[in-house]
Amino acid sequence: MLDIRPRVRTVLGRLAVRRIRRQGIDLSRLSFVPEGATMPLLREGTDPDSGLGRLREAGGLHRLPLPFDFDVWLVPGHADARTVLTDRSSYSNDIRHLFHGDGPATSDDIGGLGFTDPPLHTRLRKIITPEFTMRRLARLEPMIERIVHESIDDLVDAGSPADLAAHLAFPVPFRTICELLGLAYEDREAFARLGSERFDATNGAAAAFGAVSAQREFLFDAVARQRREPGPGLIGQIIRDEGDAISDVDLAGLADGVFTGGYETTAGMIAMGTLVLLRDEKHVDLLRCGEREDVDRVVEELLRYLSVVQVAFPRFAKQDMEVGGQPIRKGDVLIPSLSGANRDPASAGDRAEEFDPFRVPSSAHLAFGHGIHRCIGAELARMELRAVFPALFRRLPDLALAVPAEDLSFRQLSFVHGIDQLPVRFS
Repeated sequence: MLDIRPRVRTVLGRLAVRRIRRQGIDLSRLSFVPEGATMPLLREGTDPDSGLGRLREAGGLHRLPLPFDFDVWLVPGHADARTVLTDRSSYSNDIRHLFHGDGPATSDDIGGLGFTDPPLHTRLRKIITPEFTMRRLARLEPMIERIVHESIDDLVDAGSPADLAAHLAFPVPFRTICELLGLAYEDREAFARLGSERFDATNGAAAAFGAVSAQREFLFDAVARQRREPGPGLIGQIIRDEGDAISDVDLAGLADGVFTGGYETTAGMIAMGTLVLLRDEKHVDLLRCGEREDVDRVVEELLRYLSVVQVAFPRFAKQDMEVGGQPIRKGDVLIPSLSGANRDPASAGDRAEEFDPFRVPSSAHLAFGHGIHRCIGAELARMELRAVFPALFRRLPDLALAVPAEDLSFRQLSFVHGIDQLPVRFS
């Protein structure tokens, strides 16, 4: 029987594009992502889609077919991506001009460091940066160790086989971020669900931004409660330090960035990192028996290899320019592909498509971005990963997949790549 659904979707897509072009752009109303624009989000298990590598090998930038009156350019190579991420004067990160104010998300819902330009970005980052210095983060190590071991206890108590994603990968960063921010646990399930939906492009921007709005409502409520009675966490500390100098919108944006940036991303790294490590007992032995530098090498290579954050925040060109030999017009958007850049042999060296903890790259990976918008929670994520993997493989030395690897279900078209379930068995 002939399946006409793809043809119908194509026709409806074209009609929607025409309507968007006639009526003007409202990003929050886009209910689909054109097929040709999904390339930077496609994955083959833990690997980026092979087409991304071909684009990178071709050199330069690649235009994505999106229904806007400006061009959107994918930046797949490491050198070009690093150049764009470093250039703080030629680009804007502010996307609020794309929201008309009456869709599922409005400009008031968009905030935080990732979508903010200096001088506001500078002021907000200055407020939160002291909490993420190595000295401040060191005090969290006992808490993280406790959460890791309690989560492994929960995994064991669930009985073999059990879902490592549900019992370890998601609880560790979730509990850590909740304690760091001073958030209550009552809304755990709702937060977890919305945290995944906001990065999922399967149902288009409208659904993703709807999840953004819902999750931000939780954080607005938390900020409002702590305005009256500041808690012991980061939200309460900022309120005590800044008072009325920081608005609820800006504070909720900061909390939102810390929560979503430190939860879904690290959860994906723990689950998929475990999957990668289980492929080779030598890599597990480095964690189980190696020194601190061995653990550090494994974690850094996992960050490069997996690149769970697939693309960087979009950059809007402030003037006409040329990038990677491609003329760029003022108002065009550049999207650096972090997963593409981190698999670039020009930076990662030979066999960039392979996992190798002994790799000596020619330049640093971009898993946390680069420049003024580099992930502020990078060191916190590293701390969690360095705590999780050695503890897991030391306590469960016979840990193994409970299903064939080909039966695993990965996220589809997600800005933050992940795995839905990771069934494992153990004694």
